[in-house]
Amino acid sequence: MTRRLSPIASGVATILIVAVSVLGARPADASVPGDWTWPVVGAVIRPFDAPDSPFGSGHRGIDVAAAPGTALVAPSPGTVKFSGLIAGQLFISVSHGGGWESTASWVGATSVRVGDVVFEGQPLGVTGIGHPGATIPHVHLGVKHAGAYVDPLTVFGRLSLEGLVHLAPITQEPQLGVRFSDAPVGWSA
Repeated sequence: MTRRLSPIASGVATILIVAVSVLGARPADASVPGDWTWPVVGAVIRPFDAPDSPFGSGHRGIDVAAAPGTALVAPSPGTVKFSGLIAGQLFISVSHGGGWESTASWVGATSVRVGDVVFEGQPLGVTGIGHPGATIPHVHLGVKHAGAYVDPLTVFGRLSLEGLVHLAPITQEPQLGVRFSDAPVGWSA
């Protein structure tokens, strides 16, 4: 004997199926890893180096060159989990839902407090000088998933050269040794 759902139960089930397929199963505050905004834009001067064991040596993030005082922004919507001093240095951690967390270490100043809800691109603070003893000012960026550090380069979106490369008009003739006006007859620019 086949059992049939009542029209109301059938309608509710249809709405739930459509809602789950359209909205997806991830929390509203978690963006898809791989498209997060870069918290600061600059050259990666030290890459991620996964440790061999949870307490082994390694570099659990990336160091991104940035002048002290550069704005540091939230890479994805979330809630500030930590913002403050550890051993005299400033750190910020943001929980993004779905087991994802971002961290910024050796920060110059913070503008958020624990429990603040932040949106993607919202300023969290400014960069500091980086790891103690660093010769190039930078910020250390980390990403964790389910408590384990992952390479931030796999989570942050691709950078565009737009906004980084600025072309300037040529205001004078290039000085390459030969001016077009000095070129042999028949040459043209």
